[in-house]
Amino acid sequence: MKILFLNRYQDINDRGAEVFIKELSKRLSETHIVDIFTGDKASSLPAVLEGHYDVVIPVNGRFQALKLSLGRMIGGYKILITGHSGKGWDDIINILVKPDIFVALTSQARDWAKNWSWGSKIIKIPNGIDLEKFNPVGKKVSIDLPRPIILSVGALVWYKYHQRVIEAVSRLESGSLLIVGQGSLKDELEREGKRKLGDRFKILSFPNDEMPNIYRSCDLFTLPSWNREAFGIVYLEALASGLGVVAPDDQTRHEIIGDAGIYTDVSDASVYSKALGRALKTDWTKKARAQASTFSWDKIAKMYEDVLLKLKK
Repeated sequence: MKILFLNRYQDINDRGAEVFIKELSKRLSETHIVDIFTGDKASSLPAVLEGHYDVVIPVNGRFQALKLSLGRMIGGYKILITGHSGKGWDDIINILVKPDIFVALTSQARDWAKNWSWGSKIIKIPNGIDLEKFNPVGKKVSIDLPRPIILSVGALVWYKYHQRVIEAVSRLESGSLLIVGQGSLKDELEREGKRKLGDRFKILSFPNDEMPNIYRSCDLFTLPSWNREAFGIVYLEALASGLGVVAPDDQTRHEIIGDAGIYTDVSDASVYSKALGRALKTDWTKKARAQASTFSWDKIAKMYEDVLLKLKK
């Protein structure tokens, strides 16, 4: 089978879509022909048609998906689109162009997508995690913060709600907060973190390849982001690294984290802080690792392969 991934930003960004393509293509290429078009080529319909592909998987959505939808009348390929954008107009458009398969990453997203589906098959396949790369055993780094260290990983933008974790950690008698990420709110979060936590706070950024060492160097993970997250692969990275998770109490987070963490009202600083305190008293390693193993990329790739083979028939 010939499979094509399209992503303008592959090898430029390290977001969920880029990780998805990297991990899935690596496994599918063991038994199939897999190509990845990046940059301007990812938007070139002639380049797609020249390759005579069986299945095309675009991740940039909107016009890319619409162009492919028109091109399949000539190229005869099937289209599979994954819901990495989360609930919103990007994925509404992705569904309305009628891909042959739309893959939702969570049960909640699948149920939402069905409201917009007029002919496309909607299925659920979650994102995965590399269990060898992210694990509790391996190199650790020295982080100049008082223990225990609570880690939060996410873009420094409003919908990650980093202010909430800063306030919650400030109410703990001990412990520090490390936020890893980049974004437009960095200066604002730096000021707030230093004001409320002083030397118990840092914002840093690291290349994706260094993140396994960062996770295993911390004691607990939390991210109080909004409920429209497409998935939240950082939760899996934390779990695979043996960290317990304190997360918002919603269906998607329950689906990812299982019994390897504590769910709480992250909008209430007092309640959130108490949940962090309880979580720090528990050794989550076995539960966290067991939960992460259910999302191994090997298992996820097999699920995609089964779907793609059925599409080709």
